[in-house]
Amino acid sequence: MEGRVEQLAWMAEEACMNAWPAPRQVLAGGWLLRAAGGPTRRTNSVNPLRGARDEPGRTIASCEAIYAGLGRPAIFRIPALAPDMDAPLARLGYGADGESRTLFRDLAGLPAQADPAVELRPAPGAAWLAARAERDGGEPQAARAFLGMTEALVLPRAFAALRHEGGIVAIAYAVLDRSLVVIESVATPEPLRGRGHARRVVGALMRWAHGQGAAGACLQVVAENPAANALYAALGFSTELYRYHYRQRDIP
Repeated sequence: MEGRVEQLAWMAEEACMNAWPAPRQVLAGGWLLRAAGGPTRRTNSVNPLRGARDEPGRTIASCEAIYAGLGRPAIFRIPALAPDMDAPLARLGYGADGESRTLFRDLAGLPAQADPAVELRPAPGAAWLAARAERDGGEPQAARAFLGMTEALVLPRAFAALRHEGGIVAIAYAVLDRSLVVIESVATPEPLRGRGHARRVVGALMRWAHGQGAAGACLQVVAENPAANALYAALGFSTELYRYHYRQRDIP
């Protein structure tokens, strides 16, 4: 990648990390080690930063030691923007999985009409968090880690909930980072999917961000999730900026 495309890709990479912060992190020679607890690998992995980075061989050993001290496995996130670690980790027996896409859409021409049924708040309420916990299967550790992440958010944000017949039928949240808005945690209970609920909350968040000055929107989605990829294509996320995957020793 070169020029403006690469700049946009790195801007999206940084914005996505800011939209899902880790309460604990370590900077190590151009690498960012994140440690949030819970099951989410994005906030419990080693990530490359823009610019010069230390040689991977020495970095891998120091990262392994740090995560071992936390009682966690060393997980490395490999974006196509900076694949330095990929080959050295493969030689060490680290398997790869979790391929994900980083998608972008321009917000120019976004319809301005608000959706009165979508509630936007600067922080997640108890009902919003309960809906998110349901998506994670009610796992307490995941719920605690997610709450800690939301409390660590610094940038402008909005949490969206679509209610119907007294209950929440879709949630998502957005974080505004410079001219980009990041869309996160889009969820609809399985029996209610396919009814346009997720499109409405994402649309409301994009309109909120556009009103705050955002020029574009980005998000990250698992490559092997056809329903989610179809949803985001329908919402105008037609540009793929880059992909990433994870490497970890216990992946075949």
